[in-house]
Amino acid sequence: MKMQLLKMLLVLSLSFSFISTANAENMKKLGSMNVHYMAIGSTFFTPEIAKVYGITRSRYNGLINISVLDNTKAGNPAKTVTISGQAKNNLGQFKSLEFKEVKEGDAIYYLAQVSYNDEETMHFTLNINDGKEQQTLKFSQKFYVD
Repeated sequence: MKMQLLKMLLVLSLSFSFISTANAENMKKLGSMNVHYMAIGSTFFTPEIAKVYGITRSRYNGLINISVLDNTKAGNPAKTVTISGQAKNNLGQFKSLEFKEVKEGDAIYYLAQVSYNDEETMHFTLNINDGKEQQTLKFSQKFYVD
């Protein structure tokens, strides 16, 4: 059942990236890591999915989803990493991010939540460490209250 919910979460997330005018899902190659990242509003998820993954649904709460793949191995398998980081708004206010690891079969995802105001742009700086190398991912996302 959990696998079905994760698949539904991923399908919904990917669908949202195509619907949204913002770039909701992206990928950056950082050393041996292909880092897929996405930031979306938490109300996009159904209450059932939010409950399973411990997501607080709110008009003022976003979800950051990170997946790291090993680009040095055939098939680019998921990598176990540690992620720390912060978000900064345009006023220079910082918010720490706490990532939770989710493993479903061969897939590994890292989820964090961030609060925001309507039409607020958040600038993310994430440190990703796989034990052999450390990389920094930077991206920005504008959030809207629905």
